[in-house]
Amino acid sequence: MPTDRNADNYESVLTGASKDVASFEGEEKGFVGRLQEMLHATPSLVPLIVLVAAIIIFGIALGSKFFSPFALTLILQQVQIVGVLAAAQSLVILTAGIDLSVGALAVLSSVIMGQFTFRYGIPPAVSVMLGLTIGTAIGAISGWLVSRVKLPPFIVTLGMWQILLAANYLYSRNETIRSQDIETEAAFLQLLGVKFQAGGATFTLGVLLMVGLVAALAYALRSTAWGRHVYAVGDDPEAAELAGVNVHRTLMSVYMLVGFICALTGWVMIGRFGSVSPAVSTGMMGNIQSITAVVIGGISLFGGRGSIVGAFFGALIVGVFELGLRMAGANPQWTWLLIGALIIGAVSLDQWIRKVSQ
Repeated sequence: MPTDRNADNYESVLTGASKDVASFEGEEKGFVGRLQEMLHATPSLVPLIVLVAAIIIFGIALGSKFFSPFALTLILQQVQIVGVLAAAQSLVILTAGIDLSVGALAVLSSVIMGQFTFRYGIPPAVSVMLGLTIGTAIGAISGWLVSRVKLPPFIVTLGMWQILLAANYLYSRNETIRSQDIETEAAFLQLLGVKFQAGGATFTLGVLLMVGLVAALAYALRSTAWGRHVYAVGDDPEAAELAGVNVHRTLMSVYMLVGFICALTGWVMIGRFGSVSPAVSTGMMGNIQSITAVVIGGISLFGGRGSIVGAFFGALIVGVFELGLRMAGANPQWTWLLIGALIIGAVSLDQWIRKVSQ
């Protein structure tokens, strides 16, 4: 009889202790811990909050002119190039790499499309297809050097950036194909710049391409085996290899797709600017702005975590800041100051969020 009573007491002590431990762990985690876990599970939440806050702040400060259909769609038109490049950059960074050549490849692809049409008399549609093919091939070269030769992505793409810039000037002979010539002889090159009205707002086909590309890549990364392999390679390539993931094939597919998207960006650039120019500044700014959008968008520079939708939000944040400050009459340098602060803040936040998985 005493033995049974002691057993009951012992069981009640254990039960109470387990409840106390569970409640202690729940209290220890608290609001900050739950917030950390939520941001780790949904990386695109932070840039979405920043984007909404920026729109509200500029809307209050500037009034109805900022919320006009013209202003809001102008943001989309301004970020269409950066948005497509950011989609490409996101794929590389998700594999724990970085691509410093995306802007230069986009410019070279646009030059190829234009020069093939006007120098060799190739039909514009065929020139676009050849430009997309060459962009994909250049991406394959970078992917092979990274996955087979085992060179660091930073070194490979830095070298490729220099090669593409030189090839761009050598091939184009530093000539610009004017907008008037394209309109009269090769309007297909400007197809993605065609505008249409919807609900009082003006959109271009380039904007639709950007949104469709982001949606397609977001689905592929979230719901396909290829997408899971991309995240696995970025998180730990050795563990992914042991789990049966073909790391070489995954990296090759990523870099080839990035090359294709960069070439697609070149086509978007022709539609946006109307002309074909080998300007080096466009390539350099494309690199910086794409990385900026990705970092602000919550994609980890260490790879394996983030959402391409977040990178899209990051591009929109840059566009909102640029347009809002311009409409407010502020010095353009304030845009760079605020974006620089956002970059540092985004990386710091990423470091804090990563502690959840450690």
